[in-house]
Amino acid sequence: MRHIRPLAGGVLFALCATAAAQDARLAPVVVTATRSAQSPYDIPAAIDVATTPPDGSLDVNLSERVQAIPGIVARDRQNYAQDAQVSIRGFGARSTFGIRGVRLYTDGIPASMPDGQGQVSHFNLDSAERVEVLRGPFSALYGNASGGVVQLFTADGTDPAELRFGVAGGSNGNFRSSVNARGVDGPVDYNVDFTHFRTSGYREHSAARRESGNAKIGWKIDEDAKLTLVVNTLDVPDAQDPLGLTRRQYQADPRQVAAAAKTFDTRKSVDQQQAGVVYDQRIDDANSLRVMGYYGRRGVRQYLSIPVATQVSQPGSSGGVVDLDNEYGGGDARWTWRDTLAGMPLEVAAGVAYDNQEQHRQGYENFQGDTLGVRGAKRRDEIDRVFDFDQYAQADWRVADDWTLMGGVRHSEVRFRSTDRYVAAGNPDDSGTVTYSATTPVFGVLWRATPWMHVYANWGRGFETPTFSELGYRTDRGPGLAFGLKPSHSRNAEIGLKLRPSEAMEAGLAVFRADSDDELAVATNLGGRTTYQNIARSRRQGIEASFKDELARNLRFVASYTHLQASFRTPFLTCVAPGCSAPDTPVDAGTRIPGVPRSVGYAALNYGATSGWQAGLDVSAMGATSVNDLGTESAPGYALFGLSGSYVFDQGPWRVNTFARVDNLADRHVIGSVIVNDGNGRYYEPAPGRSFLVGVDVRWR
Repeated sequence: MRHIRPLAGGVLFALCATAAAQDARLAPVVVTATRSAQSPYDIPAAIDVATTPPDGSLDVNLSERVQAIPGIVARDRQNYAQDAQVSIRGFGARSTFGIRGVRLYTDGIPASMPDGQGQVSHFNLDSAERVEVLRGPFSALYGNASGGVVQLFTADGTDPAELRFGVAGGSNGNFRSSVNARGVDGPVDYNVDFTHFRTSGYREHSAARRESGNAKIGWKIDEDAKLTLVVNTLDVPDAQDPLGLTRRQYQADPRQVAAAAKTFDTRKSVDQQQAGVVYDQRIDDANSLRVMGYYGRRGVRQYLSIPVATQVSQPGSSGGVVDLDNEYGGGDARWTWRDTLAGMPLEVAAGVAYDNQEQHRQGYENFQGDTLGVRGAKRRDEIDRVFDFDQYAQADWRVADDWTLMGGVRHSEVRFRSTDRYVAAGNPDDSGTVTYSATTPVFGVLWRATPWMHVYANWGRGFETPTFSELGYRTDRGPGLAFGLKPSHSRNAEIGLKLRPSEAMEAGLAVFRADSDDELAVATNLGGRTTYQNIARSRRQGIEASFKDELARNLRFVASYTHLQASFRTPFLTCVAPGCSAPDTPVDAGTRIPGVPRSVGYAALNYGATSGWQAGLDVSAMGATSVNDLGTESAPGYALFGLSGSYVFDQGPWRVNTFARVDNLADRHVIGSVIVNDGNGRYYEPAPGRSFLVGVDVRWR
């Protein structure tokens, strides 16, 4: 990996030295940074878009879509009982479940709850047009997030109408089938999809099944108004959880599972339904209005591997079965004004957002007598509610032909309330209320140095509240929420280049730094209760580079690279031994933040036209990743190669794509993802060895 940085720098230097001043080609349109359709080339922020799945992929995991985008790490855990791991510039890496520190949206509807925790399991990639990834300071304009924004957009209906069918299968019992219908009928356009996925799993005890449905229906009321309905559903019944492995277990047999996984039949079920409505109204040439509302329900049942002795001996234990019923909803209303100021284009957007989550959290023992892995006596019962109410405004002003200024501010208030309905001896009343608020300004400037080179810089503040999982228990084991926890505040800065030397060539370079106060980290782990603490200062800084070009007719190359230094800047105490009741082991300043790889790289070479034979070769590389706050263990880096081939038949109304793919050509044993600060030292989740996939996708117009 140490050779990639000079290579990336050399590529960018060559671009600047040899490119002629040409008109930039039309880039994909994005809306995540500015809330209006613009080219990412004209935005003073790091934002990229992924529009198509990689050749020959299953296309069921977000990690497959965003490999070529720098700055984001999305790991396929080979464990569908746990949510995907997604981090941007090191933010969100601490999460052992769910996604934190990164805002998630699908068609403008939040997939992150008001407390900042979210999931992408209901992202339906089969019907998606694109995925946008925003990194850096401007993500603060989306509220409770510091590192970035990931937003999926479902494709609009097509004219003529299309029916799509797909099936693919391969190693480890992987199988995906899908059906999609999209079209236009008068003022109505639609995109309806259903996807089935199942796997036996690379490791023992990791089988899973997932059904995902998504429908987007648009109604053009008149020339100035449109109403869009988005409905999706997700069902994941009894996905097996193989847990992580210790280093010794991984080295002995990467396909094995921890004994506790089989003893307690660790598993998870998820059932979710969600609906949202978006109304867009053009008022006149200068003014427009957008109103969004949504509602959803999500149920989770999870069987953990907490030992019986721990639950029996600790009155405050929550048990080994998690039972969550969530209701959530909210809305966003935004007004946009477009006109001129001093004769130059100006766009101003202002709005308010409200999100609410009410969760009935129950916990049960994971045993009845001598029978393990079943729901036993109740050990937890509480109603948790969190809501936010935010106001925001941003402006984009092209002050001169070569200069654009962009800025904004958001005020956020997040309020938590917990009502404990299970109070017993040794388990005090944990009810409580706590409120956090912050105002986060951002500012950026873009200079069009030449038609083929744009230079930008930006600066802003961000914040991230603790989630309900982190507020749930106090370090001193007293009653109530962890009122002592503070939100993390960050100061973010970035400078970058965006290059378009020719119609086929694109490149980008960004240098960034984020300094955070009150970073959240584990304090204690006792009796199934994990508590958290604030670390005074931390820092994330690094460089991102990307490049794509058509090297010859029908021969395309894409590459990206991220180098990231993430570390704690002040010393603190943490727990190491299982059952630790008070932090007692020092962590030195300068220790790496766990879960953050030193570097990430990707490159792919693809050959083929829109029909006929196609082929691709790609490599993905990951640097070493620390797994605990002490920095005493880490997952080693790796590089994996993949090979794909396909034949596309395109004749009349039919388009048939038959494909095959081989991943991990060298059949290397590597650690694909890590479980940060696991109390049992089971940090490692192995990735599959050499694996195969074949399939066919059919489109009828």
